[in-house]
Amino acid sequence: HRVRGCYLTCTLIVGSCSAHKRAMDREAGSGDAALAIIVHGGAWEMPDHLETSVREGCRTAARAGYEVLASGGTAVEAVEAAVRVMEENPVYDCGRGSVLNAAGEVEMDAMVMDGSTLDAGAVAAVPGVLHPVTLARQVMRQSDHVLLVGDGARAFANEMGHPVTPTSELVTAAARAEFEEYSRKSYDKPVADLFNKPGHDTVGAAAVDRFGVVACATSTGGITMKRPGRVGDSPLIGSGGYADNAIGACSATGHGESLAKYNASYRALSLVPAVNDPTEAINITLDGMLRRVGGRGGLIMVTPDGRVGHGTSTTRMVWASCRGAFGKDQPSDTRDGFHRDRPSPAKL
Repeated sequence: HRVRGCYLTCTLIVGSCSAHKRAMDREAGSGDAALAIIVHGGAWEMPDHLETSVREGCRTAARAGYEVLASGGTAVEAVEAAVRVMEENPVYDCGRGSVLNAAGEVEMDAMVMDGSTLDAGAVAAVPGVLHPVTLARQVMRQSDHVLLVGDGARAFANEMGHPVTPTSELVTAAARAEFEEYSRKSYDKPVADLFNKPGHDTVGAAAVDRFGVVACATSTGGITMKRPGRVGDSPLIGSGGYADNAIGACSATGHGESLAKYNASYRALSLVPAVNDPTEAINITLDGMLRRVGGRGGLIMVTPDGRVGHGTSTTRMVWASCRGAFGKDQPSDTRDGFHRDRPSPAKL
């Protein structure tokens, strides 16, 4: 254990030095600095009829974030922009597509993290906010705190000028129908149906900007019929997302309690120096989470040198990515996906 700990510490130190050198080189004016953003729209048993809308929504969000990067914006600005696009899209479980808790109300969670400073901001169980990702960024930049919850988060939203968005504007007819169906069942039933059947609909983004700074953001409207006040992984630093210029940025989706227990985002990032492949690091993490705590989910990742990775242990995860170079308006590589890329979790 001591040797493994030493190895991880050394690789993280080396990664930190490399990240600093990349940032210095880019500040000096390198015209081919790698830009990259990857977004996800949830990992769950998505029905076929949603494929077109969720894929297009992710492509639109990734393009919005990439436009920020290409214009010289920061990674934090890019992930916020991408997630805001998805919060406006009712096909996803966040913002206008949130779900109802057991009291028939909406409580949303979100987080943002800056990999250059490890600054982070988050909100949990906040009602009536259309863009909780922006509120999370304001917690990071305009308060002395990392996480605000419930009424305290709503009070801070008022201070920041966020209008109260009524529940009627945050919930779709489909979400109300789901609430009516599951209101006759226990909380365990929607969890089993949506996740371990499996999956869920959190959104997120991870990006690297022209200075080699990475950032992540995650936003969710929760689980139908959850207990009021329940908080999953999404706003928890290290679980719902994590960003560190030494290794990369990651955002999670799936069964919140499992992702929180396994500290999934940080755990996946910590494997990158050893395996040197973001997708492999993700797959190892998801396999381990399924084996250890019995939960499923998905992860996306970006590294400081512009590589992207994605993976899921659910049947489907929707994602999209854009990669290119600073100084060029259009990305050189744009991709998206809907189906799981591998047949089943590996046995490690």
